[in-house]
Amino acid sequence: MKYTLRLVLVSTLIAVGGWTASAADSNGFISLFNGTNLEGWDGNPKFWSVRDGSITGQTTKENPTKGNTFIIWRAGTVDNFELRLQYRIVGGNSGIQYRSRDHGNWVVGGYQGDFESGNTFSGILYEERGRGILAQRGQLTAIHANGDKHRVEVVGSLGESGDIQSHIKKEDWNDYKIIADGHRFVHVINGRVTAIVVDHDEKNRRNRGVLALQLHAGPPMTVQFRDIKLRKLGPVQVAGLWKAEVLSDQGNGSPVFRFIQEENVLKGEYEGLFGKQAITGSVNGNQVTFSVSGEYEGQTMLSDYEGSIQPDGTLAGEMVLNQEITLEWHASMDR
Repeated sequence: MKYTLRLVLVSTLIAVGGWTASAADSNGFISLFNGTNLEGWDGNPKFWSVRDGSITGQTTKENPTKGNTFIIWRAGTVDNFELRLQYRIVGGNSGIQYRSRDHGNWVVGGYQGDFESGNTFSGILYEERGRGILAQRGQLTAIHANGDKHRVEVVGSLGESGDIQSHIKKEDWNDYKIIADGHRFVHVINGRVTAIVVDHDEKNRRNRGVLALQLHAGPPMTVQFRDIKLRKLGPVQVAGLWKAEVLSDQGNGSPVFRFIQEENVLKGEYEGLFGKQAITGSVNGNQVTFSVSGEYEGQTMLSDYEGSIQPDGTLAGEMVLNQEITLEWHASMDR
């Protein structure tokens, strides 16, 4: 599949619902921090407290941390979501962990929205205790399995790193937004998109995990977080009749899909080259996957479709035929 900024940024447009742990506002966001105490959060009290209405992590020369330490949100886990918060950092490095593993003793590993007091790493996507940097600032990347390792493919630019840095305020409050939708991740600081990652590494990617805030080992530093809000992203709704086109060097096919959707479960009927066949699949965020099998010229055929909703409302992606041949496809809803 050819990845474009237009395809991936659609994840910012689809958001419904919210956690029941707290009343949601009119936009579906719940507050994760009450501004008074650390209710719902769990961090080493040697380093974490509430100061000036903010979750505050601090190390000093007299009270250093031997390794990176985290304060973990204990009221739930996160999968598909939009997170908004404000941060301020004086010295050192920090980050926002999401879909992460809790290793115990306030140690966390997983996807991280990085930021720092310096000029290089704020806004990148880093995987703590994992694959390392998955996107530098200003990059749109696709992550692929590569044997026992992984490969980072840079497929687009979001702007010059230095220009993005010029919009980040030193030792002052900045807005940070993270969107995790399916296996697409978007980082935004002060309204500037800083990194986008599409993670195809099925072995190492994460669908769900804890949310946490980082206090980095090293020189003395202070980091603060406030106005922490989260909303859950629900699956896109695709129920209805879709007319599709499958692109092939030997001629294009024109199947029709009648989707029936029950939350994340996708069912329905396919009509095309294999006659009328049942559809089975799922919807994860804005990503749609489904399979169709049937007979053609005496041979059993299996078509595995994967696609995403585009900004213009169409579906587009790849179809793999009998686990061998990969074709592009797109579809429009018959309204």
